[in-house]
Amino acid sequence: MGKHYIPNSAHKEEMLREIGFKNIEDLFSDVPKGFVKEFNLPEGKSEYEVFLEMNEILSKNKTVLEMPTFLGAGAYFHYVPAHVKYLIERSEFITSYTPYQAEISQGMLQALFEYQSLIGELVGLEIVNASMYDWGTALGEAARMAARVKKKDKFVVPKHLHPERDKVLKTFVEGADMEIEYVKWNEKGQIDLEDLKEKVKDAAGVYVELPNFFGIIEEQVKEIGEIAHENDALFVVGVDPTILGVIEAPGNLGADVVVGEASFLGSALNFGGPRAGIFATKNERALVRQMPGRIIGMTKDAEGKRAFVMTLQTREQHIRRAKATSNICSNEALVAVAAAIHLASLGPKGVQKLGEIILKNTAYFKKRLSEVAEIPFDAINFKDIPAKFEIPYSVIHERLLEKGIHGGFYLKPHFPELGESALLAVTETTRKEWIDALIENVREIINEAEL
Repeated sequence: MGKHYIPNSAHKEEMLREIGFKNIEDLFSDVPKGFVKEFNLPEGKSEYEVFLEMNEILSKNKTVLEMPTFLGAGAYFHYVPAHVKYLIERSEFITSYTPYQAEISQGMLQALFEYQSLIGELVGLEIVNASMYDWGTALGEAARMAARVKKKDKFVVPKHLHPERDKVLKTFVEGADMEIEYVKWNEKGQIDLEDLKEKVKDAAGVYVELPNFFGIIEEQVKEIGEIAHENDALFVVGVDPTILGVIEAPGNLGADVVVGEASFLGSALNFGGPRAGIFATKNERALVRQMPGRIIGMTKDAEGKRAFVMTLQTREQHIRRAKATSNICSNEALVAVAAAIHLASLGPKGVQKLGEIILKNTAYFKKRLSEVAEIPFDAINFKDIPAKFEIPYSVIHERLLEKGIHGGFYLKPHFPELGESALLAVTETTRKEWIDALIENVREIINEAEL
């Protein structure tokens, strides 16, 4: 293809001068040297040859049913009713992108409005956007939002924050010149209130998770919120929505902003994505006007009939331009719709039942796990449980894989003070015999290592 077929190629030098660069290479000056290497790709193959090779590779994968998995740490195997997948595969949902033209996107807009309504009821706050990319990006946006609202540049988070969410948060606040302050945990694995009181001074926001990264349910959420508000900071709560059938909604405990992960409802693991970040706030103008993303609202058309529109879309592609609250210019509409369908199917009693089953399974797992490992924190767990072993956990993990069981998340690289620990998780799908098999195999592995 000749250069004349590439738009604006004749204006290359002029465009570079306008943005302050001399040549194309300057555009990539931030990329570390040696980061991009020669790809050394093999010769091309026919479609059928690729089909055979890919199927051979894919055949090595095992499903959760074939290999019981206790990995957790933010990615959980939940049962998704068959009708959820069927409904989101309908063409009017699966082919939809941003519903710019409301008059031809009423179905998708209504589905997103229902998602917002259901999440709002679940988290106890009035205003919900039509989703972020995931929990991590929702947290990053909440931190920047707190800085804009409170005109301060410090954001306080637990030291035991999910390592991946921590990295995303740092990425989000770097450009805003914000400071992240970490609060240590106490003997229960919960936020240390005394340490929080010292570090909350001059903070724009305080963040806490339900459950926290160690799977522990924070018992002092209301007190944490009061400390935040006494210091003129926004109180931000991150939540796994599957727990909200068995604990108080964070909005009822004083949260100004709630973030979380909607894909735990209605979506499969899918090798880690896509996901949908929950983002909700109180119905206060100062907060709503600073929300990222878009909000779907209900109104009436020219004939007085019910209609749905994009009420708020404070993003850079639209009128806000450089004053946009966020550079996230899309959302995870299909994942949000799946969460709405699953939530509507469960209903209030179903959400409560789901949480109760997970709590019950977690309690049984914790009791059995204590037979082969030390449980470092005496608190109530939901899904995830940290366990400290007598021998290197990497040895246990590799031996479990050989026995057809996937172990937990290795904690030592992220929290060395916990020693040879791992985070192991269960959900409503975890069978009792899987737990029993894991415990017996771990016991056998430890005994072999000690001989």
